[in-house]
Amino acid sequence: MKIDLQKLPFALKPFLLSLFLSLSFLAFLSFQTPPHSLHKPALLPPDLRIRPGYSSYGAYINRQLNKTLNPKLRKIWTTRDWDRKVRVFSEFFDNLKLRGFLSNDSKALCVGARVGQEVAALKRVGVNDSIGIDLVPYPPLVIKGDFHHQSFDDQSFDLEFSNVFDHALYPWKFVGEIERTLKPGGICVLHVSLSRRADKYSANDLYSVDPLKELFKVSELVEVRRIDGFGLDTEVVFRKKMKK
Repeated sequence: MKIDLQKLPFALKPFLLSLFLSLSFLAFLSFQTPPHSLHKPALLPPDLRIRPGYSSYGAYINRQLNKTLNPKLRKIWTTRDWDRKVRVFSEFFDNLKLRGFLSNDSKALCVGARVGQEVAALKRVGVNDSIGIDLVPYPPLVIKGDFHHQSFDDQSFDLEFSNVFDHALYPWKFVGEIERTLKPGGICVLHVSLSRRADKYSANDLYSVDPLKELFKVSELVEVRRIDGFGLDTEVVFRKKMKK
């Protein structure tokens, strides 16, 4: 069946374009070497468990896209939820600035940013050199990217923020890519849930901060504090070690 794009409602065209690009990206990934084949730890920390049920990396990506491309969710994220989330993220980032982890001169990346509320919040508090990555782009705030294999050069960012650690099928690659693209002395801030299990699209369950301390190989734990962040209860801050 042919679809005449000229006759489609204007509002549907960006969504269909994102759907086409994301499905093409999925097809590409299915032919790639799975990211977990590199540097997989012999034994995962006991307080970090990978959820079973994925027959391939492509199957995992497809499940994530089922949520990210859901038109009802995307409408909620970009309308009803937008102002509230930008406001709360702005408060988090203002607090990071007060604690000396972030400045207006920082180059910042939001990992797994969906439609980019956190990127908008960074820009609101004055961190203008900010971008997000996600499987589905949302220009101009979010570009297409896979957090298991970032497309950025080594040592690109002063700060990386994410609240989707639980969506990483291969947490060691998720963390490894953050450490690779952080500058020496750069800050990684993760919002995670320790006291409750995350949603059905999560790929791992984290039960303490200890596994994060093991996964971050070239960074030191700076701070852990309780938060109330959209179902996430703990903020963990790491600083990449300076080169000797």
